[in-house]
Amino acid sequence: MTTTEESPARPALTPLRQARERFLTGRPLPDGVPDEIVAAWRRARFFGVRHDLTEPSETLPPVQSALLTAARPVLERLAPALASGQSSLVLTDERLRVLWSAGSGPGDEKCHDLSEQEVGHNSAALALRTRRRAEVHGPEHFLDLWQDVSAVSVPVLAPENGQVLGTVTVASGLCTGCTPHPGAALAEATATAVEAELVARSRTTERALLDAFQRAAARPGAAVVALDGRNRLLSDAAAGMLSPGAVAVLERTAAANGSGHLELPDGTGTAHVTPVRHEGAVIGVVAVVEPPADEAVRQHTRQPRVALAGRSVPWRHATAMAAELARSREPLLLTGERGTGKTALARELLRARGDLDPLVVDAAEGPVDEPGIWATALASSRALLLRHAERLAQADVAALNSLLDERPDAPLLLTFTPGTPPGPCLQRLLDTLAVRSVTLPALRERPDDIRELLPELAPKPVPGRPPLTWTLDALRALEHHPWPGNITELAHLVRALAEHRQVAGPVRRTELPDPVREGPATRQLSPMELAERTAILESLRRHGGNKARAAAALGIARATLYRKLRGYSL
Repeated sequence: MTTTEESPARPALTPLRQARERFLTGRPLPDGVPDEIVAAWRRARFFGVRHDLTEPSETLPPVQSALLTAARPVLERLAPALASGQSSLVLTDERLRVLWSAGSGPGDEKCHDLSEQEVGHNSAALALRTRRRAEVHGPEHFLDLWQDVSAVSVPVLAPENGQVLGTVTVASGLCTGCTPHPGAALAEATATAVEAELVARSRTTERALLDAFQRAAARPGAAVVALDGRNRLLSDAAAGMLSPGAVAVLERTAAANGSGHLELPDGTGTAHVTPVRHEGAVIGVVAVVEPPADEAVRQHTRQPRVALAGRSVPWRHATAMAAELARSREPLLLTGERGTGKTALARELLRARGDLDPLVVDAAEGPVDEPGIWATALASSRALLLRHAERLAQADVAALNSLLDERPDAPLLLTFTPGTPPGPCLQRLLDTLAVRSVTLPALRERPDDIRELLPELAPKPVPGRPPLTWTLDALRALEHHPWPGNITELAHLVRALAEHRQVAGPVRRTELPDPVREGPATRQLSPMELAERTAILESLRRHGGNKARAAAALGIARATLYRKLRGYSL
């Protein structure tokens, strides 16, 4: 309730005012009171909030606030317009501590904390929890002093990851029957302007980190890494040299604003770490890595012979093993999830050993018309690349088994995507090739390779247009996405952006599809959600796990309880 979107019509305030009085005096509530409002009142009682509160909390906001620094120019432009009206404008942080306020209105007691634990139900707490614009009117509030107040709040979102940084609230006298709140446009515009300021400032710090990286990487062959806790830049030399463990050590050093010389794990070498400063503050570090003197270690860390994009340890291990096995021209099986690059690797293996004209058969295109051509090609030492072996008809699998019985050293490469359990005939083929098989890692297992894959997957730009580039924040979103379709899915995204985007400059996080932009579904619960989760667990404990009774005790519908149980993974 109380959100202006996806909510039923607001109940009449007079009956709601009477219902609140009954709730406060412990009498049964009448029918028709929305479950969400009753649950909000119950939470306030659970937190020990006094409805007759007259002296708001004296909790002070943090001395330094990046949100307030970015928002202050916007807010100060609006302050004069609020001086003569009957409305107030309030900015809070992610903990609902008031950072700034101006104007005046009924019930304006200059609260320093708008969390439900301090003042009960209000629009700022609701906007923080729902991540969208929210309104609360009169008796929907728990406090007596806000019974004649209507308020609308809008969350302020971080440009780099969409997390809620705080809220903007416009409060006025009680407005009955007005939807949306008259101050909704002002709240929306203020939040948008503050987010624009945040974007401008994040670009400035990203630029400072990039400049420091480029200065350090100007020397040819320099192994340089720049990190700020959110973004990571690696030169080509560093990408080929550093193991995931070494990069993790550098990440921890960046988080601690460390500096000096650092011995890296896995025999990688030594990093000289220098803080990067912007406007007097440390925003990240630049590390110049010197490899060890041992030439054997240098050889071990070089790029594998297979010239496909990717330098992560899982990819280097898989491709090096495949290259070693492919040298003998005996049968080789490449397995892995769909879209992991099995066919691309197979073609590269054939090219690297000189098989420039292989016979390519794709079982996904239907039954093979003349399996005899396989034997003919192999008899003439022509290599055979058989794609999607899992789609072969049983007769074709039997023919292939017979061919391998006769020629166990045939120059055959197969790609196979695990899925449904294979039949006996196909299982025999897989068993035969098991000793010469390589499993390619999924893209989610090698996110460090995404930055190297992007230019390889992008189509050649049309004349007059620059190649596709990416902001640091967009790259981080790509690296955190699980990519169920692997490289194929990433390639579709890159091509779609290259062909259809209408704006210039690097691709920003906001241009990515929702699942990629928003990141994995798992997230940290807010303080309000943690408190609500605790209340649900306690109610379930008191009622022996009976969900219907627990929901009734909490004042929420049973369906609402089930939804929250799923949301909190209970």
